[in-house]
Amino acid sequence: MTDDRRHADDPVTRHPRPDFPDQEQPHPGWTEAMTPRPDHGEDSYRGSGQLTDRAAVVTGGDSGIGRAVCLAYAREGADVLFTHLPEELDEARETTRLIEAAGRKAVAVECDIRDEDQCRDLIERAAAEFGRIDVLVNNAAFQMAQPDGIEAITTEQFDRVMKTNLYGMFWLTKMALPHIPKGGCVINTTSVQAYQPSPPLLDYAMTKGAIVTFTHGLAQLLAPRGIRVNAVAPGPVWTPLIPATMPETVEFGKQAPLGRAAQPVEMAPAYVFLASPSASYITAEVVNATGGTPLP
Repeated sequence: MTDDRRHADDPVTRHPRPDFPDQEQPHPGWTEAMTPRPDHGEDSYRGSGQLTDRAAVVTGGDSGIGRAVCLAYAREGADVLFTHLPEELDEARETTRLIEAAGRKAVAVECDIRDEDQCRDLIERAAAEFGRIDVLVNNAAFQMAQPDGIEAITTEQFDRVMKTNLYGMFWLTKMALPHIPKGGCVINTTSVQAYQPSPPLLDYAMTKGAIVTFTHGLAQLLAPRGIRVNAVAPGPVWTPLIPATMPETVEFGKQAPLGRAAQPVEMAPAYVFLASPSASYITAEVVNATGGTPLP
């Protein structure tokens, strides 16, 4: 094995390590403005037909983990409908390009999942486009760090965090169930924050803990229907959400035992596995992808 190959396989050095340039962006943040640019697997992810002709719905698919999941699902053979906010249209166009370049159908839908009617319209659109929903990925989320503590969390922010991270997930799952066949699945994005909350992200961490509970409970409810429910718990991941919601980015990810943040492409395989037939006996599980931080 060459030295270059050993370096490429080393999880410590495989992707950029902090310190990163200090950078701030207005919410929701943009991929192209980030240094280094996030890696979604554009040049590296290779599909192997694990999701051939499946129909997937991914919330927050315009950038970050969501874009990486959309790209991976398409290269595994799935058609993908994904959501984005109005201000994320340019990001959504790039995700659409990546899905279509893989030879699969891409449907980008502007949707604020805090609104129940928009959630209902989204599921109806997916059912009309695909005839069914084989995989629902509840990934969209909102956070805003408040280093000054709980007193700095306004009711407006609290409502936005709760409705984006919990209400939207609940509504979409409930509405999607009539369209999910036996063998289908729901995959939720929780976080290391569910188990090891950072004080500046108190409200966000609360929702991620609730997502773990929702995943465990729903999996038991849906097991008799042949529908699996699992979650992925990322650690620090380099996405536009970071410079748009965190006060400092220079050392982001340095606290992980691997010494760096993950790139979005490193999260995608967990979502592929959980959606694939290989995970047919796996439900009510949380896949931890934390860079070495131990979780329950």
